[in-house]
Amino acid sequence: MSKSKVPLPLASGASEAVAPCCPPLTERPFTAEEAETAARMFKALGDPVRLRLFSAVASHKGGEVCVCDISDVGVSQPTVSHHLKKLKEAGLLTSERRGTWVYYRVEPSVLAAMSRLLAVTPAAA
Repeated sequence: MSKSKVPLPLASGASEAVAPCCPPLTERPFTAEEAETAARMFKALGDPVRLRLFSAVASHKGGEVCVCDISDVGVSQPTVSHHLKKLKEAGLLTSERRGTWVYYRVEPSVLAAMSRLLAVTPAAA
């Protein structure tokens, strides 16, 4: 698998619905490119600390959280920063610096794309 740092590509359709780069897992077999893109996302979420950080950001009231409010995940602050960087590189988080602090958010389109990827299509149900 490539170590490229291309974010999870998302595309908007005419109905403003967001679709991931890949079809739902149950729709058809992935192409090599689709599998690589999905694997990058799952690899980023495959670490327990990253999954906790992603969940903390996604579930935070207001849709964004200051890094100062999510550092209590059992690892040092530099390690938290490393994991947040990996989540950003996978296209799962975005960030904005405001003065001293960095604020993270999960774009709704990312959650919609992940949901569609894992959705069961009617034919597979």
